[in-house]
Amino acid sequence: MALLDDLHQAVEADGLVRVARMADALAVSRAQLAGAIGLSRDAVSKAKRLESRKTQARLRDVIEILVRISAWAGSPQQAFVWYRAQPIPSFGDQTAEDLVKQGRAEAVKRYLSRIAVGGYA
Repeated sequence: MALLDDLHQAVEADGLVRVARMADALAVSRAQLAGAIGLSRDAVSKAKRLESRKTQARLRDVIEILVRISAWAGSPQQAFVWYRAQPIPSFGDQTAEDLVKQGRAEAVKRYLSRIAVGGYA
């Protein structure tokens, strides 16, 4: 549970996601994190790009998805593995990573909500 708290703590009170904390909670580098969420390396390393609305929205979407999955997967790291590798039948066997990179994070969140209430995959 402490690791999940680490993921939650990646979001500051001002709403900004702190990439270093998020990467630490997932045990990945900033570059690996950027690649997995469809952002450039610069987007997670240069202050101006990191604070952009698009970058922050993408980071928050991924945190929300990972928090939802962590309850099922057992840890944020295992949720991240699911996010990157598990094909989702409802989306032609694309992964959550594929969908987020296409700008379809909301579709992933709706899918997870449907599954949480007993819907079909």
